[in-house]
Amino acid sequence: ADDLFLVYVIVDALLAVLYVDVAIICYKRHAKLRGYALSILPSAIFLISGILLTNIPLIVFAVAFAISHIYLSIKNIEKEEETPNNKKVAQAIITPIVSLLGVILLAAGSAVFYFVFREYNPGDLVDIDINNNRQELVKLDNDYTLFSWNIGYGVLDKDSDFFMDGGSQARGKGAALVSENTKALAERTLENNPDFVFYQEVDVDSTRSNNVDEVKIFTDKLSDFSYTRALNFKVDYIPYPIPPLGKVDSGLLTLSKYKIENANRKALPTTFSWPMRVVNLKRALSINRLPIENSDKQLVLINFHLEAYDDGSAKVLQTEILLDVLKNEYENGNYVIAGGDFNQTFASVSDIFPVSDTSLWAPGVVNDDDFTDIGYTVCVDTKASCRLLNHPYVSESPETNNQFYIIDGLVVSNNIIVNSKGIIDYQFENTDHNPYKMSFKLN
Repeated sequence: ADDLFLVYVIVDALLAVLYVDVAIICYKRHAKLRGYALSILPSAIFLISGILLTNIPLIVFAVAFAISHIYLSIKNIEKEEETPNNKKVAQAIITPIVSLLGVILLAAGSAVFYFVFREYNPGDLVDIDINNNRQELVKLDNDYTLFSWNIGYGVLDKDSDFFMDGGSQARGKGAALVSENTKALAERTLENNPDFVFYQEVDVDSTRSNNVDEVKIFTDKLSDFSYTRALNFKVDYIPYPIPPLGKVDSGLLTLSKYKIENANRKALPTTFSWPMRVVNLKRALSINRLPIENSDKQLVLINFHLEAYDDGSAKVLQTEILLDVLKNEYENGNYVIAGGDFNQTFASVSDIFPVSDTSLWAPGVVNDDDFTDIGYTVCVDTKASCRLLNHPYVSESPETNNQFYIIDGLVVSNNIIVNSKGIIDYQFENTDHNPYKMSFKLN
């Protein structure tokens, strides 16, 4: 899709340049050539756009446009041959200007139409594929380990910054480095011997991560795990910053050593309006249901990455949806673990890393009581789980020279016994987040 879009831009740009060249070269002369060219070229732009975008309505409209435009041009040529010279001069001045404006409007309209038509907009609750599904069942009273990590799409390592945080970087520094980071994250995961894994920001064939298939790297390394992937960022082309983010295909990767019975993607609301909504993330909950041996209840694993760069209202709406899902699952007697990247800090730890520069990114604050009141335990740490990406990581006096946050963790239903929990400090070597690890058993 990235290559196709590039062809689309290049071909249309060349035709537009040719259009302007013809208008200039044929100024006050070659009336027939000018008339035919200035009707055929925009028609070709329209038609080629429809073909390259595989858009049937656009192709049909382009054909209708071409027929009518070329016909009118022929008629105008016939009239022009009978028109006095003074009128011809005025027409020769106005026609190229109007034609150029037409090309610009046509290109802009085509781009808008493309983005609107291709916007990723799944339903409220859709099934997602379960891959490499294991057959062993989870058991009551056994000890298990869950590992959660935002991988920063394999790009946001200790040497990186990010343009939305006050830095400048948007893309990875080459496929080799992205692969190296992703493999290191997978190996770190395996060192902790987890039974379940929540990853956030896992890319496949995305421009920003140099088209590395990160899902394949993780699933090759963790080959004895079932896994699901729920998309939360899918855009054919993001035209900003410079160089642009380009194509993005990213999501939530959930892995389990045990059988997953079914899995869904639950859509979360957004407060972004058009046109920003079209090229923005579509946040979601990845809900994975695991059968429990000798029980009619389920272990429900919910992986998520809530809104980051909003005015705070989307985080509130998304948290409300999360709370509703958690409440219903617990009332049904299920065992529930939900978490990942909240992009919010819990009130109980909100004073540990105060934001030193309020002009830069700051997390929202969520009340612990919102979760404890519905039968859940909040599992967060006092160690930094994330750093601001306004500059690369500074290892000397890190708490003084970096802005840290506590925005990653888990919430666990009260029928689960938590044996141990906490952040593991990897000093942001391969991603801008530290992982959260929890040992537990189903009571």
